[in-house]
This record gives sequence, C-alpha cells and structure tokens, in this order.
Amino acid sequence: MLKKLVESLKANQKRLVYTEGTDPRILEAASRLHKEGLLVPILVGEPGAVKKAAADAGQEIDGIEIVDPNNYAGFDAMVEKMTELRRGKMTAEECAQLLHKANYFGTMYVKMGYADALLGGATYSTADTVRPALQIIKTRPGSKIVSSCFILDRVGADGKPERYAMGDCAINLKPTADELVEIAAETANTASFFGIEPKVALLSYSTLGSGKGEDVDRVHEAAEKLKSMDFAYPVDGEMQFDAAFSPEVAKTKAKDSPVAGKANTFIFPDINAGNIGYKIAQRLGGFEAVGPILQGLAANINDLSRGCNAEEVYKMSIITAGLNAQG
Repeated sequence: MLKKLVESLKANQKRLVYTEGTDPRILEAASRLHKEGLLVPILVGEPGAVKKAAADAGQEIDGIEIVDPNNYAGFDAMVEKMTELRRGKMTAEECAQLLHKANYFGTMYVKMGYADALLGGATYSTADTVRPALQIIKTRPGSKIVSSCFILDRVGADGKPERYAMGDCAINLKPTADELVEIAAETANTASFFGIEPKVALLSYSTLGSGKGEDVDRVHEAAEKLKSMDFAYPVDGEMQFDAAFSPEVAKTKAKDSPVAGKANTFIFPDINAGNIGYKIAQRLGGFEAVGPILQGLAANINDLSRGCNAEEVYKMSIITAGLNAQG
C-alpha cells in the first residue's frame, strides 16, 4: 500500500518533525527511516533527554536533528510570526508560552518552512494536534473544516488486497449536511490516492427513506447535495451499512442504487459511529487501520493514536511525508 509513497520519497526526500522526541516508538521509527534514507526526521525535545531516551530504548539516532523549544536560536522569529498570525487573539507573551510546548513549536516549525510535515499525538489527544494546526497552519483554500479518515487494509480470502476508506472517525463530533459533503469529498480523494476506486455511501440507520428522524434527514441532505454537484465518484445515501456493503441485502433494500452492495468508501453520520465502526473493523475484522489521516489542512500534519506501536509510527511517517512529496 505504501509503495507509491516510498517511491515518491526516494525521489523527493522530505523533512518530518516529530513533536514527541523522547517517545521510544517515535525513536524506533525515526531511526529506521533515517537509516533507510526515506526522509529527514527532526525530533523535538531537550537533546540530553532525547539521547538518553534513545539509549534506553536501544535506538541509534546519530545524525538525526534535534530541536529544543527552550533553546532554539530562531525562537524570537517564531514568536513574532505567530503573534502576526494570531493578531488580536493572542499577545506575544501568550504565543511565546505556547511555543515552548512541543506541539505548538513543531507546528510553527512547519509554518516557518523548516520542515515539510509533522507527526504527533503518540502521547496527547487529537485535539492537541489539531488545535495548533488550525491556529497556525489553517485550512487550505476551498476547505472549511478539517476532517479525518482511516484506510482499512487486509489481505482478502482470495489473496488480494481488501481496502476501504472510512471517515470521519476522529475530528467532527456531529457534522452538518454541508460538513458531511466536504468530509465525503475529502475521504473519496484520499481513498483514490490509496488505490481505491471510490464508491461512496453516506451511512445511517435508514436506507433511502426507510427510517425517519433529524439524523436521517441530515445524511440524506448531504447525499442529495453530492449528487447535484460535479462529484467525481458514485455516491448514494442515506444507507445502512448492510445495504451499502452486501450485494444480497442491496437487492432487497436498494436495488436501483449505483453504490449499494459495492460501497468501499463509508461516511459516518457522527464521530460515535465513525470511531466505533473503524475499531470494530480493526479488531474483529482483522484490518490494519492506517490513520487518522487529517484532511483539509494547508500542510500535512497527522495525528497518531496513543495506542500506536513503532510500526504504525513508521507507516504514518511515510504517509505524512509521502503525501507532501506528492503535493
């Protein structure tokens, strides 16, 4: 799944900043990536503490750049730039205080052009990754929100890759119809990048009017808006998961749908459904869940699960830097 990104990185190496430079999972992944020459890792932290953590973890980090927010020559320039970006909302003193924190420092490091992308969240919440990104990096032109998706991947019974996209599973609590439209479009584009030919189902407890309620109406409205747009992929909804996924169920519940029974890109109505749904697929279905991949930001900044292992950090590093290499 990562072959395309690895090839891009070999041809166009990128600088990736890690906000948790003393975490053993980060150190293992950074050391491996450095040795393989796939990207240039940058570890945020106090150099002595980072080197001790690496030694304790048995990881070789010679030659890897370490930047310390509390002893950085360009710190004043960062404060000045952030104060400009947050004019009227934060004072210089408040910006300086935040920039001593690794998540804000790392995000500003990307904003200043010193790194191409950022990966964080191994020890802190998604909100602590997204908040500085929204305040400093902001959304890219044409995007109103930040959303997320997971790529679910496993080897199917026929020995071939089986791959799906699911969004939003990590960011938006209860998206409006317009936000669901943007989430669907972003997730379909991400799915396409990972080799999925998107067939997009907007999920609900109702299939094409079988149920009633405010949540049904919200999902249905989003589906209708997508259909009325110049949307590049087949889309339908609102739809129950069994109708979206099972050809047999689709014959009964939605026989005329262009998506029912063959959907591979699933848009959840809220974060409860999305977060639960991808974890069920991961734990009961034996899928590898790659993500969350953040969508809509003006730079590639991604969030790790606090339950991640070093292999997942390694793969998310390639995705985060590799998507930048493609951009």
